[in-house]
Amino acid sequence: MTREIRRAVAGDAAELAQVQAASWRAAFRGVLPDAYLADLDVDALRSGWSELLADARWPRAATLLLKEEGEIVGYSRFYPSDDGDVDPARVAMIGSMYTLPRVWRTGAGRMLMSAVIGALTEAGYGTATLWVLEENVRAQGFYRALGWAGDGTRHAGDGDSAAAGKLRFRRQLE
Repeated sequence: MTREIRRAVAGDAAELAQVQAASWRAAFRGVLPDAYLADLDVDALRSGWSELLADARWPRAATLLLKEEGEIVGYSRFYPSDDGDVDPARVAMIGSMYTLPRVWRTGAGRMLMSAVIGALTEAGYGTATLWVLEENVRAQGFYRALGWAGDGTRHAGDGDSAAAGKLRFRRQLE
């Protein structure tokens, strides 16, 4: 099996949208409402990806993607933290980290996270944070196994039927 990681480019938007929809539907089943997941609009996601990829600011912000046998099977997006209680010059935010269910528990996620941590370190960040849904126990276990820990910061859902409470995880990079 051949896997590679590279920076995402504008031409990857459609495939990233497909991966996002498929991974969200699997990862958040039972966590977010079924109707919300069923209504994910791949065209709208593609449009969003096109905008995000046009705004990449390497090396401080980018999307890395994981390809397996030439197909995108995962991605992670990072940027300077937008949390008000940290210094964005030193703290990066991993805004997304998703893989297709068929590569779960195959080392694909570990490989992608390792590449992201390397990119963040090279960009000069000292710490990274990410937010994980409180009910997403599987993802929390994945992050903990890779050296992440909850830092005690919680964001409550906003009452929207698709919004859920989130916990912030943190990891030192240096």
